[in-house]
Amino acid sequence: MSFEFKKKLPIPREIKEMYPMSEALTAHKQKMDQKIIDVITGASDKFLVIIGPCSADSEDSVCEYIGRLARLQE
Repeated sequence: MSFEFKKKLPIPREIKEMYPMSEALTAHKQKMDQKIIDVITGASDKFLVIIGPCSADSEDSVCEYIGRLARLQE
């Protein structure tokens, strides 16, 4: 079996070079990353929910899903 490549997809490093982030956006991302790190390491008592795009198609379904997860955790 053989494949014919129509177009090579860029790797993450190439995408970052093509679309550099502004200083403000970089600073915001660092703050958000630190909040996630704080939850994972226990430095924060916040609850972290990671939902894939397929589950996050509407606000109502996301809230319902979070509610079910909260009941499960209890």
